[in-house]
Amino acid sequence: MKKIIIILLTTLIACAAPKECCSQNFKKYFKFATFYAAANGGNSVSDVDVFSVTNGLETVTVETPYDYNLALGIRKIARFGYENRASTFYDGTEESWSDGASIGKVRGLEFLFEVDYKRQQGNEYLDQHHFIRFVDNKYILKGEYLEDGFADIKYVEMSERYRYKVNDKLSFNAGLAQRLSEPYGYDPLAEGMLSNGNIHYTYLALQEGYNVDVAASEYFSPSGELVATSKEVWEEVVIPTMLADYTERKRNELNQIIQHSIVLGFDYYHYTKSFWSHAWANIMPWHYDDGGEFSYHAYNNGQWLDYNGGLILGYKVNKSLGTFIEGKYNKYWNREWYDFKFGVNYVIF
Repeated sequence: MKKIIIILLTTLIACAAPKECCSQNFKKYFKFATFYAAANGGNSVSDVDVFSVTNGLETVTVETPYDYNLALGIRKIARFGYENRASTFYDGTEESWSDGASIGKVRGLEFLFEVDYKRQQGNEYLDQHHFIRFVDNKYILKGEYLEDGFADIKYVEMSERYRYKVNDKLSFNAGLAQRLSEPYGYDPLAEGMLSNGNIHYTYLALQEGYNVDVAASEYFSPSGELVATSKEVWEEVVIPTMLADYTERKRNELNQIIQHSIVLGFDYYHYTKSFWSHAWANIMPWHYDDGGEFSYHAYNNGQWLDYNGGLILGYKVNKSLGTFIEGKYNKYWNREWYDFKFGVNYVIF
């Protein structure tokens, strides 16, 4: 149901654009779009031998299953001058840094819908990035859904902005943004925190269904399985797992909340064959406080600053030497996720 609502919301944004955008001519609507489905895989970290001398020398080999990435998507995004598509096919591993910009290379409608189910070093994640945007000389409309398993961030964002073009390279924008997400800042362990800053983890474990036989030094899971035979294993292995499961369950029990914010941004793009620069940034300096129990204002003691941005620079010094810098950074609700790379290329003739 949530995904259906997301699709409907993003479609409504697209249909708020001029009629040429929502034309019934679907052939024109999807012209130059690419649908792709791909599977990628490879070995993960090598096996590790773990030794124990509790009951004599024992060796246990920890095996990590192979890594894989299953990708499914459709995209219609014009490439900037500095972007090259070296591969014949989309394989789901591509990373287009410019997708994070508010404004694309061309005026009009662009979209991306991609789902990645992946496993890395034994950890499984579901990553999703969907957006649809309409860019005009005077305004920008955008709907986006992001789920990043590594950053533990998931939200829906809608924005409506007025755009002011300084020239063909630089433009500024301002407007409103609405974000639907879980109540970030909520700490399920805060209620059980003691005055010294610690938590009575054994009491919490008992509440969660664990059982403890102190005399026999045996610890059982809610299903009755023996999970520890010493206090050390109980505290260092079982309790961290219990706390992680508890906090995740408590967070999932809460309803999502909507956050209304003011958004300000800029985009700059300049390209020649020897030098290119693409930069963008968005900030949300003010957020409406509805006084709700799980409002982030309560956890943050007032207003806060959310922002994101990116920078792509490339310079060919001569036919042989070139250098580049690329990076993007996001910070929402004091959660950070970012990527960067830089380097030098020298072609030997």
